[in-house]
Amino acid sequence: MAVLQGITKELTKSGEFVASQGLADPGEATLVRGEKNGIPVTDGIFPESKEFLLGYWIVDVAKPERAYAIAGRIAVAPGPGGVPTNMPIEVRRLAILCAASVPMTACRERGARSD
Repeated sequence: MAVLQGITKELTKSGEFVASQGLADPGEATLVRGEKNGIPVTDGIFPESKEFLLGYWIVDVAKPERAYAIAGRIAVAPGPGGVPTNMPIEVRRLAILCAASVPMTACRERGARSD
């Protein structure tokens, strides 16, 4: 945990840190599907599931390679017993919607999408 807190402090100092949050144990999850007769269908997490979302980090970086470097550091942070977890981390950019008043070319330059 101290390693992750150190990374957070470093990213905050550099202005790259936006947010992070751990999530509750997957056993507390409830899977919700579309509605049937006006009622959402829920059935809990699938027991055969081997991957789950432990939490998330949002960073504001100039290039994807910087996000990959940060994710790599987080992935090797020590887990239980001080052993590096080497957990795979999925890196994605946020989907940013452009307002109708923003020219499409400017929206594309920012890497955003329009709906």
